[in-house]
Amino acid sequence: MNRHSFDVHRKGYVNLMTTRKLNPRRAGDNGDMVRARTQFLDYGHYLPLAEKTADVMKGLISAEHPTVIDSGCGEGYYTVNYARLIPEAQFFGIDISKAACSHAMSRVNEAGLKNAHIAVASSFELPFADESAELVVCTFAPVSDREYARVLKRGGHLVVVSPSAEHLFELKELIYEVPYKNKPNEYGLESFTEGEELVHEYKVTLASRDEILSLYKMTPYYYKTSVPDAAKLIETESLDVTCGFSIRVFTKK
Repeated sequence: MNRHSFDVHRKGYVNLMTTRKLNPRRAGDNGDMVRARTQFLDYGHYLPLAEKTADVMKGLISAEHPTVIDSGCGEGYYTVNYARLIPEAQFFGIDISKAACSHAMSRVNEAGLKNAHIAVASSFELPFADESAELVVCTFAPVSDREYARVLKRGGHLVVVSPSAEHLFELKELIYEVPYKNKPNEYGLESFTEGEELVHEYKVTLASRDEILSLYKMTPYYYKTSVPDAAKLIETESLDVTCGFSIRVFTKK
């Protein structure tokens, strides 16, 4: 590839961001963020979301052995579940965080998956040829219009997962005097037409302080909440909370 060399880690993921343009040691989530997210996701509370999203993707894929890009894959929880649930597809998880990709590859190896691959790369400069993928899935990650349109085949699909209005509202009620509902995201995807939105909501019980705090630490609220408000969580031993998600499907024009 134009005489470029790439760093293949011993775990098996590929580092495509070794140039001075962007130092992967400083990009994306750091190790502490990855550990907090992993701790909560391993409780399994978001598994119904992974399963529902996989069902949506199955309904969109027509190729026998499709290529699916998981853009902004983070520490690999969703990538691994998507690959497990859709074994006929080849999944490529992309994230700018080297710490996240390292953990994602560990998840892939532990699951023994042969159809999941991980690379340190930017969602805005995807390491894929034009019109090479059937589907791009973006789960709680930034969205790129032109780049996703470039790598998708004609009529290919983009699946975007984001919080619904009710997502974690009970957690916000606990720490804020005036909690607010999430506003819908506007992506400005001029290269796509939007289909019907699926809102997937369900309740879970966080049965310990550890579960509550691990969820809190993986949200933006952890960095925006005052110390007195955050202290309310430490005093809470269990919490029923709404897990709410918007699954939106876009089709390349």
